[in-house]
Amino acid sequence: MAAKEAKARIKINKLLEESGWRFFDYASGKANIVLEPKVKLTKAAIDALGENFEQTGNGFIDFLLLDEAGFPLVVLEAKSEDKNPLVGKEQARKYAKSQNCRFVVLSNGNLNYFWDLEQGNPHIITRFPTPDSIKGYHRFQPNPQRLITEPVGKDYIALTQMPTYSAEAGWNNPAERDAFIQKNRLRFLRGYQKRAVQAIQDAVAEGSSRFLFEMATGTGKTLTAAAVIKLFLRTGNARRVLFLVDRLELEDQANKAFIAQLKNDYTSVIYKERRDEWRKAEIVVTTVQSLLFNDKYKRLFSPTDFDLVISDEAHRSIGGNARAVFEYFVGYKLGLTATPRDYLKKYDATKPSTRDPRETERRLLLDTYRTFGCESGQPTFRYSLLDGVRDGFLINPVVVDARTGITTQLLSDKGYAVASSNENGGNEDENFFQKDFEKKFFSEATNRLFCQIFLANGLRDPISHEYGKAIVFAVSQNHAAKLTQILNEQADTLWPGRYQSDFAVQVTSQISDAQQYTINFTNNNLLGSANFLDAYKTSKARVCVTVGMMTTGYDCPDILNLALMRPVFSPSDFVQIKGRGTRKHGFLEQLFDKQLKEQIGKQEKSQFKFFDFFANCEYFEEKFNYDEVLKLPRPSAGDGNGEGGGTTIGPTGEYIHGGPDNIQHVKEEAVGPQGMKIDRMFFETFEKTVKADDTLKSFVDKEQWDNAVEYVAANLLNKPAEFYTLDKLRRAAGVDRRLTLREILEKVFGLIPGFKSKDELLEDEFQKFLLDQPEDDLAKHADAIVALKYFFKAYATDGSLRDIIEKRRLTELNVNPAFSMADFKAVPKEWRDRLPEYVKDYVSLNQFM
Repeated sequence: MAAKEAKARIKINKLLEESGWRFFDYASGKANIVLEPKVKLTKAAIDALGENFEQTGNGFIDFLLLDEAGFPLVVLEAKSEDKNPLVGKEQARKYAKSQNCRFVVLSNGNLNYFWDLEQGNPHIITRFPTPDSIKGYHRFQPNPQRLITEPVGKDYIALTQMPTYSAEAGWNNPAERDAFIQKNRLRFLRGYQKRAVQAIQDAVAEGSSRFLFEMATGTGKTLTAAAVIKLFLRTGNARRVLFLVDRLELEDQANKAFIAQLKNDYTSVIYKERRDEWRKAEIVVTTVQSLLFNDKYKRLFSPTDFDLVISDEAHRSIGGNARAVFEYFVGYKLGLTATPRDYLKKYDATKPSTRDPRETERRLLLDTYRTFGCESGQPTFRYSLLDGVRDGFLINPVVVDARTGITTQLLSDKGYAVASSNENGGNEDENFFQKDFEKKFFSEATNRLFCQIFLANGLRDPISHEYGKAIVFAVSQNHAAKLTQILNEQADTLWPGRYQSDFAVQVTSQISDAQQYTINFTNNNLLGSANFLDAYKTSKARVCVTVGMMTTGYDCPDILNLALMRPVFSPSDFVQIKGRGTRKHGFLEQLFDKQLKEQIGKQEKSQFKFFDFFANCEYFEEKFNYDEVLKLPRPSAGDGNGEGGGTTIGPTGEYIHGGPDNIQHVKEEAVGPQGMKIDRMFFETFEKTVKADDTLKSFVDKEQWDNAVEYVAANLLNKPAEFYTLDKLRRAAGVDRRLTLREILEKVFGLIPGFKSKDELLEDEFQKFLLDQPEDDLAKHADAIVALKYFFKAYATDGSLRDIIEKRRLTELNVNPAFSMADFKAVPKEWRDRLPEYVKDYVSLNQFM
């Protein structure tokens, strides 16, 4: 018992030190230890803890954390490793009340809880709050009753934008009111948005602290979120709000919306742009990926820094181990999603298969609902696409189900069969399916046919009659480049002289300023405007070809055509892509000729076309009423039996070029002892080279990590001068695991203090695993946390152990030196499958190599 208590003591001391607490001997007995910020740790303090620090017959407090003036801030109740920290809950409550303390930390060194006695139940934390954050939190006096009774009318946001709007002449004159609203950009809540905010008030009244809004794309989730943010800030139930997104372009979009709607009362910032001043803002917007990388969220923030955390596109931004960011903070949690849980109509959940992408999606959606306390499947508030269409706020698509001869075969159960020769000289068939398109199966003719049908059948702009603005979704960046080229070639034929290879534009992460392209497309000035009609401001570029950048949250209401030139296996992706076209739009807003406006009359967007070249609708929907089906001719190149185009099947199973190739240069070089000496200065030399590169510095400043990594790989690695390689850099850095280029760049530019060791990474991953588990299960097995951690680390780092577990060869554990049968039996039965499944789904094992 003493050993377990000592281990818990050491871990708790480390957690306190990491959070900025320093402690000294209060000279009042073994367990009466007082901790105070900015006081150096003394040996006497540690010794005073003793071997059996829990057993304090006279009722001493384990740890008492004081403020700078010596007043109690936090009671820390410590338990040994084999005990659930929650067993000390009532004891800690009594101690806290006797010391007039509002906050309690319950810990056994492995499992930690933070408890605000004025706000409900203890919450799991992976790091102790810092002294500064606790002092700020102590001044925070929430009043849920104020939130519950706050009047929320349709002008809730407009009153922040212009408090006196109702007294203005423009508002009181019915003939001028619409122009007055547009000029001042006033935002009024629609009925369903107001009901959503009121649903949170009702949920708080019932004791809930987690909420989920399921609202269709185009129904104004960001405006609704702004109203919720105002509700919490205005009523004093939040000091600061964290708004999490999963894409860079959504970060900027959300921040601009909050500034436009709330700037008169509250300050909104993007974290990366105000790293040193974010505490001055009430609203902080950031991507979850930037906080998750190298566990920045733990280094940058304390668990009590935000009182309301909102996750935009919640099923994506808290998926997998990203949930660790979300769960790290205590306080209220709100999730926003456009993906309904009951969307998977055709999927049979009673027959799951880990190979079926819909199984992964189902688990993700279920996890999302569970995370927000909606295990019943009923969100806090729901407003569906059908609701929006019925109420006149959204529109449904006209689906164009277009299939070529090749895609029809790719979609069939047998796939597209191609004859090839095997190693014995015989013939055999290689079968390709829709998932192989533009990955292992390539067809120029099919891509050209896609574009031909898309341009011939797309909707035209109702004002200028040019091709309606469109987004095309491709398989990969290489596929996007091909389609962009084909579309521009065909546009030259259809509209001679109108375009100069700017009809279609590739918008992917490899393209410089791609994010700005998405903004310009929305603002109708991508590569120019007014190409067909001088008085009509609409983008000259008509088609954006993308892969994933414009799927989620991208707002461009005048889109008239969408095309899936790829198969989609994620229901949430499918819903998001379709949602790019559902918003209504008045085209006369872009026309600046008053006389022409009167002649044309009202031109409202009433439909959009959704081109589906891979039967995605059929894949997801049990029954779907197709509005338009095109029968297409077979492509002329080949007959579907592998005899056209002169291509062959390669050794790895994909179509490859059949022509000759030759070796230009081969050089072998053995690294002698001098190489090891060079390695010691190798990283420092690399740092100087990287810091001197302005292009690379620009990529890092803008957090364009894909571009930065590709730039280093292309321009700095494997070059004759220094011959930098990842392996050499890892050895030079003295790290016991594989490093990524992004990690190296973050270290070089001072964004992380250093490289974590393999064990430190494993500790971090295990903490994320704990945050992903139901609190009841953890409480039930608190005494097994150490066994779970040992299993987690062994499974993540030992490939042979993973093979034994996966293939159920458990008898081999009796002779396994790294993880024995006794170790396995120490793991509770329900975790023996759950933990490996988590590791396989959410932990990147390459980082431990």
